[in-house]
Amino acid sequence: MTTAFTAVDVPVRGGALRVGVSEADAGAPTVLLVHGVTASHLAWTAVTDALHESMPGVRLLAPDLRGRGLSRDLSGPAGMAAHADDLRDVLDHFAVDRALVVGHSMGAFVSVVLAHRHPERVSRLLLIDGGLPLAVPDGLDPQEVVAHVLGPTAARLSMRFGSVGEYLDFWRAHPAFADDWSPQLEEYLAYDLAPDGAGSFRPATAYETVVDDSTDMNLTSAVPDALAALRHPARLLTVPRGLQNEEPGLYAAERLPALLAEYPGLVHERIDGFNHYTIVMSAEGGRVIADRIRQEITGP
Repeated sequence: MTTAFTAVDVPVRGGALRVGVSEADAGAPTVLLVHGVTASHLAWTAVTDALHESMPGVRLLAPDLRGRGLSRDLSGPAGMAAHADDLRDVLDHFAVDRALVVGHSMGAFVSVVLAHRHPERVSRLLLIDGGLPLAVPDGLDPQEVVAHVLGPTAARLSMRFGSVGEYLDFWRAHPAFADDWSPQLEEYLAYDLAPDGAGSFRPATAYETVVDDSTDMNLTSAVPDALAALRHPARLLTVPRGLQNEEPGLYAAERLPALLAEYPGLVHERIDGFNHYTIVMSAEGGRVIADRIRQEITGP
């Protein structure tokens, strides 16, 4: 864990969920931070560092979602509803009635479903480059959906690495982080590794878990139903570049207006200068997101 978080294991279905906790001043608001499909709570380090400077009293709860990080050994299937119920259990454990929920990438989809299944536990939603349906061609099977949406990110899950250093070298070549490598990023990446039982390391997220989540996120009605029922104040931030630092990003400019028209309750803001990762996992991106969180809590 970083100095920003204390590790707490929270009982959920099938075992315990690892949660990074930043304790608050008495009566301070709680922010629930929900990471992406192959990430962990340490994806939020840059955001929490910036928040500690601008709002030092706020309480932050950042779980490793089921099947990721040190929650990787939880039994039972994943999927949007499973994650949403886990997050409800996290709020119960910390006696939090309602929280601002901030979700990045897949975490934004989970956040929308949390607001649908447990609306009384959510005050507002801040969705970062996720939460609205992705552009997935019709007729794909679950494995094809994973490959279409995640590309090399999914292929990495089957790879093995001889050391942490080898894994860091693999990521140094990634185009998303060419200009944003940092010690915090190295810590996040090292945390991602798990022993494979044969003397090597593998990414903590299992491919099967990603298939479960991607299928539910893209091929079922879970997310559209939740969006259609959305009554919470919700803000969507999108960026121009995607997982490989490519243009367009997840939400192409020509497609986004129709999506926003379908879900008029969402307030949209485009944040230029970032890709899908660096909007959360770079120092400058962390400051941007921390500022938007502050606005959600205190107003502009």
